[in-house]
Amino acid sequence: MTPKATPKGEIFLERRAPGRPHEGKVLAAIQPHSDDMPIYSSGTIAKLIDEGYTAYLIQVTNDEKCGPTPSFGETILANERDVEALAKVMGFKQTFYLGYRNHLMDEAPAVEIRARMLFLIRALKVDTVFTFNPWGHGEENPDHWITAQAVEAACWMAGNPKDYPEHLAAGVMPYSVREKYYWTARPGQPYNRVVDISDYIEQRIDANRVNQAQGPAGSQGSRLRARLAAQGQYLPELGNDDDTADREYIRLFCCTAARELGQQYGVQYAEPFYHVGPAGSVYGFATGEEVQAYLDTHVRPLK
Repeated sequence: MTPKATPKGEIFLERRAPGRPHEGKVLAAIQPHSDDMPIYSSGTIAKLIDEGYTAYLIQVTNDEKCGPTPSFGETILANERDVEALAKVMGFKQTFYLGYRNHLMDEAPAVEIRARMLFLIRALKVDTVFTFNPWGHGEENPDHWITAQAVEAACWMAGNPKDYPEHLAAGVMPYSVREKYYWTARPGQPYNRVVDISDYIEQRIDANRVNQAQGPAGSQGSRLRARLAAQGQYLPELGNDDDTADREYIRLFCCTAARELGQQYGVQYAEPFYHVGPAGSVYGFATGEEVQAYLDTHVRPLK
């Protein structure tokens, strides 16, 4: 049994929406490492792209510590190729590489990382972000929480014209992020939204398969098939060719949590998130939409 995330409060089940209701909206998937987005949100992002979102991928580190060879240079290149393949199979419009050193992001000033995130949010007019939970318990990888905290602060500041006013002079205007989907990455981390990805499980498999340099998927299936064959054995689920072996390995062993969560909420596959909506983190105040709804109902003409 896969270790569980922790439901928090009332859980909202997000299902596939008909048509393209999100046409004109922009999302950014902000991942420290090449396998993060595929593992935690590839099904959901495929769904939102299908529903009209334009998507951008922001790759934060150079992934120099995560690869199959002892060479740092070859490892960086292998991961960069994986990211390009990932963007292609997912349908991202563009990828931005920030180039921070893997596991050494705290070499860079936090204000610099935050400023670069803020600029991209404004320049791309990002409505929705996907990244790690900035306050997720049990997180051991420094790249995860450093990235997440920079993103959270950048989302908070990007709509304020007094932050980096030189952007405005250059034509890059303030822009407020409306939604954050924080990944549930470690056992016990909270979630309040479950997204039905049953119709997008093949895209999730595609995204994980292109991660050849690192991660739990990639070509694990074809390697397992070859190892079993050398021992005079086979696993029927892996089929008779490498493509089938890789895809079915991912379906069988890398979609376990998505399958179990889906069954818990009455769907085939699902991904969990801690979702922060337009109200943001300010507690106890009406949102702009709530104020307008009240005005629409209660305002009367002057006599």
